Amino acid sequence: MPPAPHAPSRRSLLAGAAGAVGAALLTGCTDESGAPAAESGIPLERRMRETAARDTERLLERYDATTAAHPDLAGRLAPLRAAVAAHRVALAVPDPGHPAGAAAPSASSSGSAPSAGTPAPRSAPVPPTPAEALTELADTERSLSEARTVALAGAPGELARLLASVAACGAVHAYLLTSTPGAAS
Repeated sequence: MPPAPHAPSRRSLLAGAAGAVGAALLTGCTDESGAPAAESGIPLERRMRETAARDTERLLERYDATTAAHPDLAGRLAPLRAAVAAHRVALAVPDPGHPAGAAAPSASSSGSAPSAGTPAPRSAPVPPTPAEALTELADTERSLSEARTVALAGAPGELARLLASVAACGAVHAYLLTSTPGAAS
């Protein structure tokens, strides 16, 4: 009698889904005009960096909203938020006018809140309890980490390495947000 087939592991399902999404993204990329993404006139790396920087800015806003709603979480969230702020700087589109192509400083790159002239986009309200807020923030980190992992398939070399590093950091943040501080492993 042949052995019973094993159910696929969660890891193999995620890898297959990531591959399918990556393939779909690579073959079906068009802008609103229907032109292939490569013909839009904006280099792939720049588009990917702009998207990653925008996603990171939204994540920073979630950290700020969570800290504002639950001030007692500020100490726990501060180092994670600082790492996300560093990711924003690393993902910024390099400015050719700066030495060595360094990223141009933005109006909000050093502050913790959006600039006064630019209203912050409305985001979902922060959950009412600290535990729920941490879980929501961890889910946001995890989703962004997974999206960045999928984006690796089409990223140019150096950007792919950066996205992999930032995605790994996001996965660690998700773990830290849902673990009990001070608990023995």
